[in-house]
Amino acid sequence: MSALLDTYRIVEAPYYHEVDQEVALFKAAYELRLPLMLKGPTGCGKTRLVEYMAHQLGRPLVTVACNEDMTAADLVGRYLLDADGTVWHDGPLTQAVRYGGICYLDEVVETRQDTTVVIHPLTDARRLLPLDKKNELIAAHPDFQLVVSYNPGYQSHTKDLKQSTRQRFLALDFSYPPPALEAQIVAHEADVDFATATRLVSVAQGSRALVERGLEEGMSTRMLIHAGRLMRNGLPADAACDLAMVRPLCDDADLIQALKSLVDAHF
Repeated sequence: MSALLDTYRIVEAPYYHEVDQEVALFKAAYELRLPLMLKGPTGCGKTRLVEYMAHQLGRPLVTVACNEDMTAADLVGRYLLDADGTVWHDGPLTQAVRYGGICYLDEVVETRQDTTVVIHPLTDARRLLPLDKKNELIAAHPDFQLVVSYNPGYQSHTKDLKQSTRQRFLALDFSYPPPALEAQIVAHEADVDFATATRLVSVAQGSRALVERGLEEGMSTRMLIHAGRLMRNGLPADAACDLAMVRPLCDDADLIQALKSLVDAHF
């Protein structure tokens, strides 16, 4: 194991509460080193599951936040000038492939399709990564696994995975946990009492009912945790909810007022 990937190890176990066998299914995918795709709304626990599983499996986790400007070289590496001249520097994907980490491409649909093609040889029986500029072909380390995620709610014709990419992956669908479980998660992560967490979840459920009726997305579990932490730190409930849950969600004045009324009804 390269010392370089040791810096990507997750030392402390992240808190994660299984919802629907996703831990067992992730383990089954990893045992066969099959590529895995996680689909679900913002802030519902996709990244936390990957972190939790990397810790459970004892593997380094190399995370890449994908964006539309990311090129293939950003993933696999490039030649750069340093004091010794022109030297090849592995990208994050190449590091994981060489040394046996889990590479996690977060919001993979944000990446240009010509960049996504780079992962194709890694997601079939070949498990190879070609470095064309270096004239090198890397066989994936036996412990390497590729995991990607995206939010289906943001899909469009210009931002979607091609079938030639999609069908190479196993897939897990995510949603927000059932209310009682979500309240338990919020109470633990925000360090607030269960009653407060339950009220925060009730506000979130009300906002999720407004999806496609003005809101693109409802309040995420992550937003509830932020609000709970603010309250735990002494901020009044209405101010905490406004700061962490209402204002970030939209800019429409009428919707903001409706969400504030929802908060007032519960707090």
